Amino acid sequence: MADPAAFTRPDPFTTRPTLQGTFGMSASTHWLATAAAQAVLERGGNAFDAATAGAFVLHVVEPHLNGPGGDMTGIFVTAEEPDRPVVLMGQGPAPAAATVEHYLAEGLELVPGSGALAAAVPAAVDAWLLLLRDHGTWELDAVLEFAIGYARDGHPMLGRVGTTIAAVSALFEAHWPTSAELWMPGGRIPVEGELVWNPAYARTLERLVQAGVKESTREAGIDAARREWREGFVARAMVDSVQSPHRHSSGMDHRGVLALDDLAGFQAGYEAAASVEFRGHTIAKTGPWGQGPALLQALAILDGFEDRFLDPSTELGAHTILEAQKLALADREAYYGDTDVPLDYLLSEDYCAGRRALITERASHEFRPGTVPGREPYLPPLRTDYTPPALVGAASAAGLGVGEPTVAPSGETRGDTCHIDVVDRWGNMVSATPSGGWLQSSPAIPDLGFCLGTRLQMTWLEPGTPSTLTPGKRPRTTLTPTLVLRDGHAVTALGSPGGDQQDQWQLPYLLRTIVGGYSPQEAVDAPTFHTTSMPGSFWPRTWEPGGAVVEDRLGEDVIAGLERRGHVVTRAGDWALGRLSAVVRDPETGVLQAAANPRGAQGYAAGR
Repeated sequence: MADPAAFTRPDPFTTRPTLQGTFGMSASTHWLATAAAQAVLERGGNAFDAATAGAFVLHVVEPHLNGPGGDMTGIFVTAEEPDRPVVLMGQGPAPAAATVEHYLAEGLELVPGSGALAAAVPAAVDAWLLLLRDHGTWELDAVLEFAIGYARDGHPMLGRVGTTIAAVSALFEAHWPTSAELWMPGGRIPVEGELVWNPAYARTLERLVQAGVKESTREAGIDAARREWREGFVARAMVDSVQSPHRHSSGMDHRGVLALDDLAGFQAGYEAAASVEFRGHTIAKTGPWGQGPALLQALAILDGFEDRFLDPSTELGAHTILEAQKLALADREAYYGDTDVPLDYLLSEDYCAGRRALITERASHEFRPGTVPGREPYLPPLRTDYTPPALVGAASAAGLGVGEPTVAPSGETRGDTCHIDVVDRWGNMVSATPSGGWLQSSPAIPDLGFCLGTRLQMTWLEPGTPSTLTPGKRPRTTLTPTLVLRDGHAVTALGSPGGDQQDQWQLPYLLRTIVGGYSPQEAVDAPTFHTTSMPGSFWPRTWEPGGAVVEDRLGEDVIAGLERRGHVVTRAGDWALGRLSAVVRDPETGVLQAAANPRGAQGYAAGR
């Protein structure tokens, strides 16, 4: 059994209360998305109606973090089957022409981090519409009215959107004129709080709604919108947009390879969740085509330690957690992908005991994947620095639209994504992480009001790896929402933006709430950390041996102790890491809770 007394208790002050109620709770990375989701609950919608409405608002108000041309993964339970977590799979595959041979012929060593050549088949919109069709109750026009309104009538712009546009403004002006026209109207970057519009995206959503108005049922109308997305005006505009060469993060100009057949041939779907048992709870994640099982591996490794080794607020706990994360992430690089992954073996008790035995009092600076019988682990190039040949001696590639990693090995903050969680009074619960299609991903498509994503940058061009670029295969995504179940009922939905850091930031939350007895908001507020001692999932795929990025609030004694143990510590500031939100339900009482991240003054929870 867990022993909360073994954990350091936080100051009772929290930045905001843990919300409590019995009607419904919503939490996300932007207050407008949270408000839209909660408004749907208040008007009788369920958690799936609400999450879908909030997600489309995120496309509008957080365009630097996600977009319709990107991807998403979700995990949910229904009130009818509270013990069966289901993965909502919104990760599109590589197009048919996305072959290693083509990219090598383009003079590339890595899939670029920006530009349409890095685009997987966009899947986020189809996934949300699938969830709405099968588990929602509202008509499509009612769900999309919030996003349409903000895109058509305007919304106050976040300061971070302006910062992102400023970082890539030279790229927009010199190479991506359609992006400059959309995001820098009149040649000027809008300022924080200024009303901004995206009428092209409003029209796109309105046309999707119109595609289904003549259908006889709600479900048929949503399917008509999905067909219009995959085969109609949206598909044609996306494919037309990749035909002209444009600047990529390689420093060279390339055409994209997305084709109409790629779009028409893809549909989002549902999959069974992967899971482990930890301290009386079931933790449910995506399969190993995502990084989610790395969190499961870390928990399985940590499960063999006494509770005092699991406290993220102590030197011993932070060290142990960092070392477990390194081992799990090494296996992610060696074995994970849209392929045959020996996950049962990687999560087995004997295997995890062997991995646990590798953790000593000193920080490892090695890349140490485990050994799986009959498998050869992939050992990726371990670059500590990388500049594409086309940019050697030229300006830094940092401004070329590179996407999601929240904290680079240097401690530099760049990129990100978003997240939303909803639980309703009936017990429906959903956690989802939409991402990709950032405004800095690739040139804007004028007729649609958004751009394509760049998820293919997470594949390798070396043959024979578990995540080699392969037509029809999904790139291994970092998008990794979480559901927690207890006694056959979902009790928590949580997640975080942050690329490689998503599960690393969720792990301390789980340890603090499950083992340490923290409230949701206490766990969200508590200081956190992550390792950079693995090859990054995002271009340029570098690593920092022994690297650990920490919030200064972890404390001088703890940080000094980590350094004595050999961790290469980067201080990120007091409130710099973690973007968590969560909703909670007690199945015995029906009491609901919610918490959201205060960092960046952007995430909010709402409920009653």
